[in-house]
Amino acid sequence: MLDPFPPPPIWLRQLVEPGVLFLNLPALSNHIHEILISFAGYQIIQFFLGPWMSRRLFPQYYLQLDKRTKLNWDVHVVSLVQSIVVSSLALWIIFADKERKTMNTSERIYGYSGGCAMLGALAIGYFLYDLIISAVHIEIYGVGMLFHAITASCVFSFGFRPFLTYYSPVFILYELSSPFLNFHWFLDKTGMSGSKLQWYNGMLLLLVFFCCRIAWGTWQIALVYNDMWHALYQPSLAPASQFQYLAAATQASHQWDGYHCPDDPREISKSSTSRARVIPMWLVLIYVVSSSILNILNFYWFSKMIEAVLKRFQSQPTGKSKGKFLTKSYGSCKIVQ
Repeated sequence: MLDPFPPPPIWLRQLVEPGVLFLNLPALSNHIHEILISFAGYQIIQFFLGPWMSRRLFPQYYLQLDKRTKLNWDVHVVSLVQSIVVSSLALWIIFADKERKTMNTSERIYGYSGGCAMLGALAIGYFLYDLIISAVHIEIYGVGMLFHAITASCVFSFGFRPFLTYYSPVFILYELSSPFLNFHWFLDKTGMSGSKLQWYNGMLLLLVFFCCRIAWGTWQIALVYNDMWHALYQPSLAPASQFQYLAAATQASHQWDGYHCPDDPREISKSSTSRARVIPMWLVLIYVVSSSILNILNFYWFSKMIEAVLKRFQSQPTGKSKGKFLTKSYGSCKIVQ
Protein backbone atom coordinates (compact mmCIF):
# COMPACT_ATOMS: atom_id res chain seq x y z
CA MET A 1 0.00 0.00 0.00
CA LEU A 2 1.28 3.43 -0.94
CA ASP A 3 1.14 6.22 1.61
CA PRO A 4 -2.30 7.83 1.08
CA PHE A 5 -0.93 11.28 1.95
CA PRO A 6 1.04 13.45 -0.50
CA PRO A 7 4.83 13.30 -0.11
CA PRO A 8 6.86 15.93 1.73
CA PRO A 9 8.33 18.82 -0.24
CA ILE A 10 11.72 18.16 -1.77
CA TRP A 11 13.44 20.77 0.41
CA LEU A 12 12.20 19.14 3.62
CA ARG A 13 13.30 15.67 2.50
CA GLN A 14 16.74 16.97 1.54
CA LEU A 15 17.00 18.88 4.82
CA VAL A 16 16.49 15.79 7.01
CA GLU A 17 18.15 13.25 4.72
CA PRO A 18 21.70 13.51 6.18
CA GLY A 19 20.34 13.01 9.68
CA VAL A 20 18.10 10.05 8.88
CA LEU A 21 20.89 8.35 6.93
CA PHE A 22 23.21 8.83 9.90
CA LEU A 23 20.57 7.28 12.18
CA ASN A 24 20.03 4.44 9.68
CA LEU A 25 16.36 5.38 9.23
CA PRO A 26 16.20 5.90 5.44
CA ALA A 27 12.42 5.74 5.07
CA LEU A 28 11.92 8.52 7.62
CA SER A 29 12.69 11.27 5.10
CA ASN A 30 9.59 10.28 3.13
CA HIS A 31 7.33 10.59 6.21
CA ILE A 32 8.88 13.44 8.18
CA HIS A 33 6.05 15.80 7.23
CA GLU A 34 3.48 13.42 8.73
CA ILE A 35 5.33 13.45 12.05
CA LEU A 36 5.43 17.26 12.03
CA ILE A 37 1.77 17.64 11.01
CA SER A 38 0.66 15.10 13.63
CA PHE A 39 2.69 16.79 16.35
CA ALA A 40 1.39 20.26 15.40
CA GLY A 41 -2.18 18.98 15.20
CA TYR A 42 -2.13 17.63 18.75
CA GLN A 43 -0.64 20.90 20.00
CA ILE A 44 -3.51 22.80 18.36
CA ILE A 45 -6.08 20.47 19.94
CA GLN A 46 -4.39 20.75 23.35
CA PHE A 47 -4.16 24.53 23.51
CA PHE A 48 -6.84 25.87 21.18
CA LEU A 49 -9.44 23.56 19.64
CA GLY A 50 -9.99 21.31 22.69
CA PRO A 51 -10.49 24.14 25.22
CA TRP A 52 -12.67 26.06 22.74
CA MET A 53 -15.01 23.08 22.24
CA SER A 54 -15.03 22.16 25.94
CA ARG A 55 -16.06 25.68 26.96
CA ARG A 56 -19.00 25.53 24.57
CA LEU A 57 -20.12 21.94 25.09
CA PHE A 58 -19.54 21.63 28.84
CA PRO A 59 -19.37 25.20 30.25
CA GLN A 60 -20.93 24.22 33.58
CA TYR A 61 -18.12 21.71 34.20
CA TYR A 62 -15.06 22.84 32.28
CA LEU A 63 -15.07 26.45 33.47
CA GLN A 64 -15.28 25.33 37.11
CA LEU A 65 -12.21 23.09 36.98
CA ASP A 66 -8.99 24.01 38.73
CA LYS A 67 -5.83 24.48 36.67
CA ARG A 68 -4.53 20.92 37.22
CA THR A 69 -7.83 19.21 36.38
CA LYS A 70 -8.34 21.45 33.35
CA LEU A 71 -4.93 20.37 32.06
CA ASN A 72 -5.94 16.73 32.51
CA TRP A 73 -9.23 17.41 30.71
CA ASP A 74 -7.39 18.87 27.70
CA VAL A 75 -4.91 15.96 27.67
CA HIS A 76 -7.80 13.48 27.70
CA VAL A 77 -9.37 15.30 24.74
CA VAL A 78 -6.13 14.86 22.78
CA SER A 79 -5.91 11.20 23.82
CA LEU A 80 -9.51 10.63 22.72
CA VAL A 81 -8.94 12.17 19.29
CA GLN A 82 -5.63 10.35 18.82
CA SER A 83 -6.97 6.93 19.81
CA ILE A 84 -9.97 7.20 17.47
CA VAL A 85 -7.88 8.43 14.53
CA VAL A 86 -5.01 5.92 14.74
CA SER A 87 -7.30 2.97 15.58
CA SER A 88 -9.48 3.72 12.56
CA LEU A 89 -6.44 4.02 10.29
CA ALA A 90 -4.93 0.81 11.69
CA LEU A 91 -8.11 -1.16 11.00
CA TRP A 92 -8.31 0.29 7.49
CA ILE A 93 -4.69 -0.67 6.73
CA ILE A 94 -5.10 -4.19 8.11
CA PHE A 95 -8.16 -4.86 5.94
CA ALA A 96 -7.25 -2.84 2.82
CA ASP A 97 -3.50 -3.35 2.39
CA LYS A 98 -3.32 -6.34 0.05
CA GLU A 99 0.48 -6.28 -0.17
CA ARG A 100 0.75 -6.46 3.60
CA LYS A 101 -1.51 -9.51 3.71
CA THR A 102 0.84 -11.43 1.41
CA MET A 103 4.09 -10.62 3.24
CA ASN A 104 6.26 -13.59 4.19
CA THR A 105 8.54 -13.84 7.23
CA SER A 106 11.34 -11.83 5.64
CA GLU A 107 8.98 -9.06 4.56
CA ARG A 108 7.27 -8.89 7.95
CA ILE A 109 10.69 -8.22 9.48
CA TYR A 110 12.41 -6.10 6.83
CA GLY A 111 9.56 -5.13 4.49
CA TYR A 112 8.28 -1.63 3.89
CA SER A 113 4.70 -0.51 3.37
CA GLY A 114 3.79 3.13 2.82
CA GLY A 115 0.55 2.80 4.77
CA CYS A 116 2.20 1.16 7.79
CA ALA A 117 5.01 3.72 7.77
CA MET A 118 2.46 6.55 7.64
CA LEU A 119 0.73 5.11 10.70
CA GLY A 120 4.07 4.87 12.51
CA ALA A 121 4.78 8.52 11.69
CA LEU A 122 1.44 9.63 13.13
CA ALA A 123 2.17 7.61 16.27
CA ILE A 124 5.60 9.24 16.67
CA GLY A 125 3.98 12.67 16.33
CA TYR A 126 1.68 11.84 19.24
CA PHE A 127 4.42 10.38 21.42
CA LEU A 128 6.56 13.49 20.87
CA TYR A 129 3.61 15.58 22.03
CA ASP A 130 3.19 13.22 24.99
CA LEU A 131 6.91 13.47 25.76
CA ILE A 132 6.75 17.28 26.02
CA ILE A 133 3.60 17.22 28.17
CA SER A 134 5.12 14.58 30.47
CA ALA A 135 8.40 16.49 30.77
CA VAL A 136 6.84 19.91 31.43
CA HIS A 137 4.35 18.48 33.94
CA ILE A 138 6.46 15.67 35.36
CA GLU A 139 5.15 16.46 38.86
CA ILE A 140 1.67 15.43 37.64
CA TYR A 141 2.36 12.51 35.31
CA GLY A 142 5.53 11.15 36.89
CA VAL A 143 8.76 9.75 35.50
CA GLY A 144 7.04 6.62 34.20
CA MET A 145 4.98 8.48 31.62
CA LEU A 146 8.06 10.40 30.49
CA PHE A 147 10.07 7.24 29.90
CA HIS A 148 7.10 5.62 28.18
CA ALA A 149 6.91 8.49 25.70
CA ILE A 150 10.65 8.31 25.03
CA THR A 151 10.62 4.52 24.62
CA ALA A 152 7.55 4.49 22.38
CA SER A 153 9.02 7.19 20.13
CA CYS A 154 12.24 5.20 19.75
CA VAL A 155 10.53 1.86 19.13
CA PHE A 156 8.21 3.25 16.43
CA SER A 157 11.15 5.04 14.81
CA PHE A 158 12.81 1.66 14.18
CA GLY A 159 10.06 1.01 11.65
CA PHE A 160 11.86 3.41 9.33
CA ARG A 161 15.03 1.25 9.18
CA PRO A 162 12.73 -0.53 8.10
CA PHE A 163 12.22 -3.07 10.91
CA LEU A 164 8.86 -4.62 11.88
CA THR A 165 6.96 -1.93 9.97
CA TYR A 166 4.40 -4.65 9.26
CA TYR A 167 3.40 -4.70 12.93
CA SER A 168 2.72 -0.95 13.28
CA PRO A 169 -1.08 -1.24 12.78
CA VAL A 170 -1.14 -4.42 14.89
CA PHE A 171 0.09 -2.79 18.07
CA ILE A 172 -1.63 0.52 17.40
CA LEU A 173 -4.86 -1.43 17.98
CA TYR A 174 -4.01 -1.37 21.68
CA GLU A 175 -5.55 2.10 21.46
CA LEU A 176 -9.03 0.65 20.84
CA SER A 177 -9.60 0.63 24.60
CA SER A 178 -8.49 4.25 25.11
CA PRO A 179 -11.76 5.96 24.00
CA PHE A 180 -13.72 4.04 26.65
CA LEU A 181 -11.09 4.92 29.24
CA ASN A 182 -11.33 8.60 28.33
CA PHE A 183 -15.14 8.49 28.39
CA HIS A 184 -14.93 6.96 31.87
CA TRP A 185 -12.80 9.89 33.05
CA PHE A 186 -15.11 12.49 31.47
CA LEU A 187 -18.16 10.87 33.08
CA ASP A 188 -16.49 11.28 36.46
CA LYS A 189 -15.88 14.97 35.82
CA THR A 190 -19.40 15.68 34.54
CA GLY A 191 -21.26 14.41 37.59
CA MET A 192 -22.09 10.93 36.24
CA SER A 193 -19.91 8.86 38.58
CA GLY A 194 -21.57 5.54 39.32
CA SER A 195 -24.30 6.06 36.72
CA LYS A 196 -25.69 3.34 34.47
CA LEU A 197 -23.95 4.96 31.52
CA GLN A 198 -20.63 4.70 33.32
CA TRP A 199 -21.39 1.09 34.19
CA TYR A 200 -22.08 0.19 30.55
CA ASN A 201 -18.99 2.10 29.44
CA GLY A 202 -16.94 0.31 32.11
CA MET A 203 -18.11 -3.09 30.88
CA LEU A 204 -17.22 -2.15 27.31
CA LEU A 205 -13.84 -0.91 28.53
CA LEU A 206 -13.09 -4.25 30.19
CA LEU A 207 -14.27 -6.22 27.15
CA VAL A 208 -12.31 -4.17 24.60
CA PHE A 209 -9.22 -4.01 26.84
CA PHE A 210 -9.24 -7.79 27.18
CA CYS A 211 -9.78 -8.40 23.46
CA CYS A 212 -7.25 -5.92 22.05
CA ARG A 213 -4.53 -5.93 24.75
CA ILE A 214 -4.74 -9.32 26.45
CA ALA A 215 -5.95 -11.75 23.76
CA TRP A 216 -4.92 -9.98 20.54
CA GLY A 217 -1.78 -8.40 22.01
CA THR A 218 -0.40 -11.62 23.52
CA TRP A 219 -0.97 -13.54 20.29
CA GLN A 220 0.69 -10.87 18.15
CA ILE A 221 3.69 -10.64 20.48
CA ALA A 222 4.14 -14.38 20.08
CA LEU A 223 4.09 -13.91 16.28
CA VAL A 224 6.71 -11.15 16.52
CA TYR A 225 8.97 -13.39 18.61
CA ASN A 226 8.53 -16.18 16.08
CA ASP A 227 9.44 -13.90 13.16
CA MET A 228 12.50 -12.53 14.95
CA TRP A 229 13.62 -16.07 15.84
CA HIS A 230 13.54 -17.02 12.16
CA ALA A 231 15.33 -13.81 11.20
CA LEU A 232 18.10 -14.43 13.73
CA TYR A 233 18.66 -18.10 13.02
CA GLN A 234 17.82 -18.16 9.32
CA PRO A 235 19.95 -15.21 8.14
CA SER A 236 19.33 -16.10 4.51
CA LEU A 237 16.03 -14.28 4.97
CA ALA A 238 17.80 -10.98 5.61
CA PRO A 239 18.63 -8.23 3.10
CA ALA A 240 22.20 -8.34 1.88
CA SER A 241 23.06 -5.07 3.52
CA GLN A 242 21.24 -2.35 5.36
CA PHE A 243 23.49 0.11 3.55
CA GLN A 244 22.35 -1.36 0.24
CA TYR A 245 18.79 -0.59 1.24
CA LEU A 246 19.89 2.88 2.34
CA ALA A 247 21.48 3.63 -1.01
CA ALA A 248 18.54 2.31 -3.01
CA ALA A 249 15.95 4.13 -0.92
CA THR A 250 17.91 7.36 -1.10
CA GLN A 251 18.20 7.11 -4.89
CA ALA A 252 14.50 6.39 -5.16
CA SER A 253 13.64 9.43 -3.04
CA HIS A 254 15.29 11.69 -5.61
CA GLN A 255 13.08 10.16 -8.33
CA TRP A 256 9.86 10.84 -6.40
CA ASP A 257 7.06 11.61 -8.85
CA GLY A 258 4.71 13.15 -6.31
CA TYR A 259 2.99 10.06 -4.98
CA HIS A 260 5.33 7.06 -4.99
CA CYS A 261 8.88 5.97 -5.66
CA PRO A 262 9.41 4.02 -8.89
CA ASP A 263 11.76 1.71 -6.99
CA ASP A 264 9.72 0.39 -4.07
CA PRO A 265 12.02 -0.05 -1.04
CA ARG A 266 9.89 -3.01 -0.02
CA GLU A 267 10.80 -4.77 -3.26
CA ILE A 268 14.47 -3.95 -2.66
CA SER A 269 14.37 -5.62 0.73
CA LYS A 270 12.58 -8.62 -0.82
CA SER A 271 15.05 -9.29 -3.61
CA SER A 272 18.35 -8.65 -1.84
CA THR A 273 19.30 -11.61 0.31
CA SER A 274 22.50 -12.86 1.87
CA ARG A 275 23.84 -15.14 4.57
CA ALA A 276 24.77 -12.12 6.70
CA ARG A 277 22.75 -11.38 9.84
CA VAL A 278 21.59 -7.75 9.88
CA ILE A 279 19.39 -7.53 12.99
CA PRO A 280 21.52 -6.11 15.80
CA MET A 281 21.08 -8.07 19.00
CA TRP A 282 20.43 -4.85 20.94
CA LEU A 283 17.44 -4.18 18.67
CA VAL A 284 15.99 -7.62 19.32
CA LEU A 285 16.54 -7.25 23.06
CA ILE A 286 14.77 -3.88 23.12
CA TYR A 287 11.70 -5.37 21.48
CA VAL A 288 11.66 -8.53 23.57
CA VAL A 289 12.17 -6.78 26.90
CA SER A 290 9.82 -3.85 26.25
CA SER A 291 7.01 -5.95 24.78
CA SER A 292 7.27 -8.52 27.58
CA ILE A 293 7.08 -5.85 30.29
CA LEU A 294 4.15 -4.12 28.60
CA ASN A 295 2.32 -7.41 28.20
CA ILE A 296 2.80 -8.27 31.88
CA LEU A 297 1.54 -4.81 32.80
CA ASN A 298 -1.51 -5.33 30.59
CA PHE A 299 -2.45 -8.39 32.63
CA TYR A 300 -1.74 -6.58 35.90
CA TRP A 301 -3.78 -3.48 35.03
CA PHE A 302 -6.64 -5.58 33.67
CA SER A 303 -6.94 -7.33 37.03
CA LYS A 304 -6.86 -3.95 38.82
CA MET A 305 -9.53 -2.56 36.50
CA ILE A 306 -11.85 -5.49 37.24
CA GLU A 307 -11.25 -5.06 40.95
CA ALA A 308 -11.96 -1.31 40.79
CA VAL A 309 -15.15 -1.62 38.74
CA LEU A 310 -16.60 -4.44 40.86
CA LYS A 311 -15.69 -2.74 44.12
CA ARG A 312 -17.27 0.52 43.09
CA PHE A 313 -20.57 -0.73 41.73
CA GLN A 314 -21.07 -3.59 44.19
CA SER A 315 -20.68 -1.17 47.09
CA GLN A 316 -23.13 1.29 45.52
CA PRO A 317 -26.12 -0.71 44.19
CA THR A 318 -28.24 2.47 43.94
CA GLY A 319 -26.00 3.78 41.16
CA LYS A 320 -24.39 6.52 43.21
CA SER A 321 -20.84 6.74 44.43
CA LYS A 322 -19.37 8.63 47.35
CA GLY A 323 -15.77 8.35 46.31
CA LYS A 324 -13.83 9.32 43.25
CA PHE A 325 -11.71 7.21 40.98
CA LEU A 326 -7.98 7.47 41.27
CA THR A 327 -5.93 7.31 38.11
CA LYS A 328 -2.63 5.66 37.41
CA SER A 329 -0.63 6.15 34.27
CA TYR A 330 -0.12 3.32 31.83
CA GLY A 331 0.86 3.61 28.21
CA SER A 332 -0.72 6.57 26.49
CA CYS A 333 -3.76 6.53 28.78
CA LYS A 334 -4.69 6.43 32.44
CA ILE A 335 -6.07 3.40 34.20
CA VAL A 336 -8.99 4.19 36.45
CA GLN A 337 -9.13 2.78 39.97
